[in-house]
Amino acid sequence: MDKLFALGYDISRLWENYWPNYLTGIRNTLIVAVVATLVGCIIGLVCGILNTIPYTKNDSLGKRFILKLIRVVVRVYVEVFRGTPMILQAVFIYFGLPYFTSGSVAFKGNTGIWIASLIVVSINTGAYMAESVRGGIISIDPGQTEGAKAIGMTHVQTMYNVILPQAFRNIIPQIGNNFIINIKDTSVMFVIGFIEFFAVHRNIVGVNLMYFPSAVIEMIGYLCLTLTASFLLRLLEKKMDGSNSYELAQVDALTMTAGNYNHPGRGTPFDERNPEAVKSMLREELRRQAERDEAKRQGERAETRRQNAAGDHDQRGE
Repeated sequence: MDKLFALGYDISRLWENYWPNYLTGIRNTLIVAVVATLVGCIIGLVCGILNTIPYTKNDSLGKRFILKLIRVVVRVYVEVFRGTPMILQAVFIYFGLPYFTSGSVAFKGNTGIWIASLIVVSINTGAYMAESVRGGIISIDPGQTEGAKAIGMTHVQTMYNVILPQAFRNIIPQIGNNFIINIKDTSVMFVIGFIEFFAVHRNIVGVNLMYFPSAVIEMIGYLCLTLTASFLLRLLEKKMDGSNSYELAQVDALTMTAGNYNHPGRGTPFDERNPEAVKSMLREELRRQAERDEAKRQGERAETRRQNAAGDHDQRGE
């Protein structure tokens, strides 16, 4: 217990003396993570779309050659940046480019360090997102692409209006996963002198030698950042899923069992693993049956009144 009190005292002292430094590191970490994730998503989107452009033997030789070359280039880019550590990529870009270009391409000063850090994290994220986008695109039912072509849509129109909106929903969890990874992996940018959250920890430890209390602050800080990011991304996913409460436009059992009705949160009414949806469907069917029975009874009563009125008229005529 004494150790815990001593640890808490050391943490409070560190935070009291260096909280502006820690907050500066958190700010720099978030800026790089957010910007690099956005840029990486754009890179991944472009690579994923280029990597899924279809071609057939009936296409011209030039078109097939260009598309195959693009796929080779994308594949090399993805494998290289997914297969090497980010810390080595940072070293290669920050120190290697000036070396191979005899200093004509160099990252000078604090601005250069920022640019190099954003480039490294963005390119690394783009390599992962390229495969995520490709997987999201090919996960869409091919029948939708065929249907779009049948009504005269071009490949660009099909991708923009039909495929990408659905693929984007499928890859949102992966985007969030990459964002959380970027929050943590910016810690390797200290190797090129970038002052982010982990670099602040190293600098503070170098002054007071209180390594473990500072590491606890770092762990709590990273955990708060990642939990907040996960919470916001789950809210975004629920927002895109839409509401679970809605009136079905189609209640024909044959249509729904054919797979034309599905909802991420409820499945189909005939899914045995979703008893809540089955109960909802039964309640809806019972309500509609009661409405039909009531309408039938009202019709019968109206017919009876009409017949009685006709009989009274005949008797008065006689």
